[in-house]
Amino acid sequence: MSNLLHRLGRSAATRPWVAIGAWVVLAFVVITSSVAFGRDLEESFEAPGLDSYQAAELLADAQADEGGVTAHVVVEARDVAAELTQVETSLAALPGVLSTTSNVSPDGTIALVRVQYPAVDHLDASDLDNLKDAVADLREGSSLTLETGGDLFFAFEEAPTGLGEVAGIVVAAVVLLIAFSSFVAMGLPIGMALFGLVIGFTSMELVTYLVDIPAWAPELAAMVGLGVGIDYALFLVTRYRENLALGMPVAESVGRALATAGQAVIFAGGTVVVAILGLLVAGIPFVTGGGVAISAMVLVMVLASITLLPALLGLAGHRINGRARTPHRPSTGWYRWGAHVTRDATSYLVGGAVLMVALAAPVLALDLGFPDDGAKPESRTERRAYDLIADGFGPGANGPLVIAVDVSRDAAVVAQLAAAMAADPGITSVGEPTVDPAAGVATIVAQPTTSPQDVATQETVERLRSEVFPTVLDGTAATAHVGGQTATFSDLGDRVQERMPRFVVAVLLLSFLLLTVLFRSVLVPLKAVVLNLLSVGAAYGVLVMVFQWGWAAGLIGVESTVPIVSFIPLFMFAILFGLSMDYEVFLLSRVREEYTRHGDNTRAVIEGIAGTGRTITAAALIMVAVFSGFVLGSDPSVKMMGVGLATAIFLDATVVRLVLVPATMKLLGDANWWLPGWLDRLLPELDSGPVAKPVEVAVGAPPLVS
Repeated sequence: MSNLLHRLGRSAATRPWVAIGAWVVLAFVVITSSVAFGRDLEESFEAPGLDSYQAAELLADAQADEGGVTAHVVVEARDVAAELTQVETSLAALPGVLSTTSNVSPDGTIALVRVQYPAVDHLDASDLDNLKDAVADLREGSSLTLETGGDLFFAFEEAPTGLGEVAGIVVAAVVLLIAFSSFVAMGLPIGMALFGLVIGFTSMELVTYLVDIPAWAPELAAMVGLGVGIDYALFLVTRYRENLALGMPVAESVGRALATAGQAVIFAGGTVVVAILGLLVAGIPFVTGGGVAISAMVLVMVLASITLLPALLGLAGHRINGRARTPHRPSTGWYRWGAHVTRDATSYLVGGAVLMVALAAPVLALDLGFPDDGAKPESRTERRAYDLIADGFGPGANGPLVIAVDVSRDAAVVAQLAAAMAADPGITSVGEPTVDPAAGVATIVAQPTTSPQDVATQETVERLRSEVFPTVLDGTAATAHVGGQTATFSDLGDRVQERMPRFVVAVLLLSFLLLTVLFRSVLVPLKAVVLNLLSVGAAYGVLVMVFQWGWAAGLIGVESTVPIVSFIPLFMFAILFGLSMDYEVFLLSRVREEYTRHGDNTRAVIEGIAGTGRTITAAALIMVAVFSGFVLGSDPSVKMMGVGLATAIFLDATVVRLVLVPATMKLLGDANWWLPGWLDRLLPELDSGPVAKPVEVAVGAPPLVS
């Protein structure tokens, strides 16, 4: 592979406009095809096989209004009943609205108007805009207090974005400028990543021909893609500058950079893709779609790194170093750090492991669910509507349960079932059942006594299914299923917990195999898997401390404790495990290079740290800055992803990569590179490719690296 990459790099550097022209044509084709033929992204969170999914299918078959999307408008006034007619009339006249229903609180000051829409695939963001405009018109010249929320907002409301992404790019530019002391070297990684981002982002509507992509996936894919794109370019530019410093011509410098760091980029990117595609094992369609979207973005970044970036490096030539004709010579700090850790390897291994385990310990209290509108900041209308509904009608009014009953063979059970539900201690009220004789489906809406994210609500749902329904329906031909958003997210949490073990095992095995092929070792991949599990576990633990326990939550704008969104652990594991492997591959590739050259394990570890420590630190700072952009959002779910990803990358690039890895490798010694003969014969051989002339390093001095 290295020889092939060497030839590819030289070719791109000597004929740069061919590669650049090919990417420009590709971008034009992707963008125009997306505009002309792209399909809409999915807005649903359905998972076939769940009880709530069966409820949704029954309601859809019956074309029941309750099977669609709802919005609610909350009205507050001294005599709200007198104002209600005008409000309902205005809302009922909106395009797409099927019906409106209203309730007035016992004290007569708060009214809840539920606005019923068809299924989400018949709607788009303009329906939400129409609702907002209508409410704004009602507010104008009126003393009424009107707030809005509901499923329609969940489906189409986009929290303010852009600030976080811009801040991440600015920080990345500053870090790269400090690392390279060159505007050209700083601009190439960012420019390449942004170009790849455009192609990857616009391709999502074409990928939908292969698999349904959820509407929220492109934003997450963009964040991951931007981070890995800049990181991959950073490692390649660093190695290119090293080669120039050794006196190589430009084309040869590019070729050798691609043969060494480029191979690491391919395996690092491949590990990320494999880890994220492991989400397919979860068996949840929208999770699968999200994984495909992120993987596609990472794949675009890998291809751009090994084809477009070499062409840009060929054009830049020696200008990559700015005014200086050689790269900035680093301090002796990283070399001394590597030597220090390897001298006290046992102490650092124990101390680092204890820290990571302590951070991971709170994961034992992980509570999966879904934050409701009550977790949003008070500046959002959804939060104010949530509070008004809870004040006027009780917390359960924010998450009604929609029960779909198949009565096609026995319609006599509906009244008895409604009565049994009303008698349950977790239900505060049950609406009048509606029956569609033609479809054979009855619909019953029940209000729990507790809020949607309350554990007691999940227990009520489970009790209805396991106790109340069987008591009434056993011995009959009727079946009942609990649906609605509250039940759906509860079911998704259960599905995630059920599928998580096999997903984790699949990712671990595939990652282990990839690293075994790359490093021709058993212990190095095993160590990488264990240490990366520590990084992911620590990130989960920090999420529990911040979001469930409320530690320092106010610093990031979280106003109340919330459960961890059910599908976030899946995505975090896949993304973090893949990204952690990035740094593992870059560090250990350099260590193996040095070990292959002189056979001294301790020296190779120190030189590997010295050769990559500065670059890995810069890459991690960039990644942390990019992911911290999530924290600036107002949605708690988005904040969770930002906190988890940024924390894990920080810990992985510091405690794990610069402490635990060198300490472990020092203690293992030459056993790091042990591989059974029978396994060595089975594994495909990767050619080592061209290697630069060794640069002798005096004891106690750093090698010439950047």
